[in-house]
This record gives sequence, structure tokens and C-alpha cells, in this order.
Amino acid sequence: MKIKLIDIAHGRSGDKGDAANVGIIAYDNKGFEIIQKYLTAEKVKKHFTGICFGEVERYELPNLKALNFILHNTLGGGGTVSLKLDAQGKTLAAALLRMEIEV
Repeated sequence: MKIKLIDIAHGRSGDKGDAANVGIIAYDNKGFEIIQKYLTAEKVKKHFTGICFGEVERYELPNLKALNFILHNTLGGGGTVSLKLDAQGKTLAAALLRMEIEV
């Protein structure tokens, strides 16, 4: 069965230089079990093909029912030097929440 992340989680995103930070927070324990098992750094990297040109790191925050992803080489140099429309990565959480995962 395929589900969209937005059906089981919400998200926040931002930046640090040229790296974007995307947090996906499950609404409940079952949702956290799903994202913990199926939402890998590799799948996030593939979802952002053409946007993320560096490594994707994944950090687990079980006490918050959340995963945090750092997407390196994503923001065109960062907010003060980038020509991208979203140089701070504010829309990346919304984009990731539209990802479908097979469970």
C-alpha cells in the first residue's frame, strides 16, 4: 500500500549555509514506526533529484517522533549568495511531505 507522508506527519525546514534541514514529525507512534522504517536517506535523496547534489544525512529523534534530514549542497550556496527562489529551503518540508512511500 502507498501512503503520502502528509497523511501521517507534518514537517519543518530551513537552512544552514548551503545545507537544507528537513524535519518530518509523525503525528503518532504508528506514524513514527512507518517513517523510521521506510523513510531512508536514500529515498529522500532520490526524491530531491535535481535539487540536492550532496550527501543526505538522517538523524532519529524518537522522543519527538521525528526524523531530521540534512541535505548538503542543496541551496545554491545559501541565502545570501544563491539565485534560487527558495535559498533558505523553507518549502522543502512541504515538498517532502508529498512523497509517497510503500508500506
